Amino acid sequence: MKIAFVGKGGSGKTTLSSLFIRHLAATGAPVVAVDADINQHLGVALGLDEAAASMPAMGEHLALIKDYLRGTNPRIASAGKMIKTTPPGDGSRLLRLCEDNPVYDACARLVELDGGAVRLMVTGPFTDADLGVACYHSKTGAVELFLNHLVDGRDEYVVVDMTAGSDSFASGMFTRFDITFLVAEPTRKGISVYRQYKEYTRDFGVTLKVVGNKVQGRDDLDFLREQVGDDLLVTIGHSDWVRAMEKGRPPRFDLLEEPNRRALCTLHTAVAAAYEVRDWERYTRQMTHFHLKNAHSWGNERTGVDLAAQVDPGFVLGEGLAASA
Repeated sequence: MKIAFVGKGGSGKTTLSSLFIRHLAATGAPVVAVDADINQHLGVALGLDEAAASMPAMGEHLALIKDYLRGTNPRIASAGKMIKTTPPGDGSRLLRLCEDNPVYDACARLVELDGGAVRLMVTGPFTDADLGVACYHSKTGAVELFLNHLVDGRDEYVVVDMTAGSDSFASGMFTRFDITFLVAEPTRKGISVYRQYKEYTRDFGVTLKVVGNKVQGRDDLDFLREQVGDDLLVTIGHSDWVRAMEKGRPPRFDLLEEPNRRALCTLHTAVAAAYEVRDWERYTRQMTHFHLKNAHSWGNERTGVDLAAQVDPGFVLGEGLAASA
């Protein structure tokens, strides 16, 4: 299951995604956590100190990732001809959560939690060298390729902490998830991000649920219900556990307040429901749509080839496919 957490900066998106990752890990399920936010704080939220949270960025290993995923796909002449939206086809290498492969070897780190362990990968921060010459969604290209080639099943989880606001729409990555949790504070700014996301995803079948954060009373709850209606899934209130975690002294996870534990269970139930309506054909079709769009916009010119030829018309990604070349 592929799960995204989105929201405006400061909404608590990273904190809530880290809580959900801890919740999933405590069930014993395999989890890959991906920090795709311009502010790289997911590792710290999972208990790493600042030094330990410094990890090799996926973007730094983009050539390796492309070369491995290309496999023996005859439609892709070389790794250099792949772009962030290149879809898999016959001969491509696919990825599983529960395996060892060169992508995980280069980019993932095992993070031990008190309820289990997860693999953590990061896009890498925006650096001084990027200023004036790059945009942040260029950093997330490795994540998009990873998601495009991932064969994940029931009770296997990829949780992506996405970059804030409309930056999520700079590529087709917003369609790569079974469910998207939008973290919204009970404020006009929080609701504006929800409305923007709702509008942008309207034609793509995105399952969007709102998680109200920093909800302090009935008035906050009524405001969210009035503004987002049935999209409001659950709300999160004050947490002494989270405050201790932010100070670097998290208690055992099973000491998280009961109302917030129930809220995480509600998220888990929503994820399970999303699996029941998973549509691999639509998922593959949307990959092709955004690949052709990017090819026409800039990819063909940059690579010097017609990237439409990379599309394998008979290929549909799905759980029945072997994760191999």
